[in-house]
Amino acid sequence: MRSALYVPGNRPELFAKALAGQADVVLIDLEDAVPMRDKETARGEAASWLRSVPAHRGRIWVRVNAGDLGDDDLAAVAPCGPAAVCLAKTESAQRVRAAAAILGRYEPDAQTVRLCPLLETAAAIYAAREIAMAPRVLRLQIGEADLCADTGISPGDDERELLTARSQVVLAAAAAGIAAPLAPVRTDFRDLEALRVSTLALQRIGFRGRACVHPTQVPVVNEVFTPTRADLDRARALVTGFDAAASGVMVDDTGRMVDSAVIRRARRLLER
Repeated sequence: MRSALYVPGNRPELFAKALAGQADVVLIDLEDAVPMRDKETARGEAASWLRSVPAHRGRIWVRVNAGDLGDDDLAAVAPCGPAAVCLAKTESAQRVRAAAAILGRYEPDAQTVRLCPLLETAAAIYAAREIAMAPRVLRLQIGEADLCADTGISPGDDERELLTARSQVVLAAAAAGIAAPLAPVRTDFRDLEALRVSTLALQRIGFRGRACVHPTQVPVVNEVFTPTRADLDRARALVTGFDAAASGVMVDDTGRMVDSAVIRRARRLLER
């Protein structure tokens, strides 16, 4: 999954339009995008729409609220079978286990709904590995607007102030053996070149997808996270040559040494 497009849960007229677009995942948002007065209505709209599109549920995620409100969200959407639920403001593995227990009571089939905890505070970043190892966790997502508000971080144009937190989330996911994390949204949806530069930087440090807040961002994110034909051809050539080599090390056509670590990266690219 390269791209996830957030859609406000109180805007049901946008659900089908988003599903028909280029985003790999449509992420119905019951949290920040929905004012408190509309929470219950949005929850009902999300559940109703999920029931109406059974063939597409593999592409639909739902972001639920924190606390008791989030528990009600989980109970409402679990029977409808979304592919995953994003847990807003997750700070501990205990929160993930509690959410998994609610899903277990309401989902139609055993453990089919996965979880994507949103790490939005300093406490969450420090607990990232334990959260990543909790039940049902598919991947992590970092929420940087709340993280910056919590920590006082004020990112510059190159966002290097966030590198430590981002890297820690990538390492936590790798250590837990789950999918690489979903990169944070970029709220300035008009500057697509800045989005490209930012997304490329996130890809280089290990993110393998990004959340979007506007449909215009999706093609850029998809392009960055889609391997080029040249990348794939080179990976295939490396794997083929290495498998045929008589030793655990070979030299590629550029004169660079290739060992098993390089081949693991190539195989992972081909698998993705």
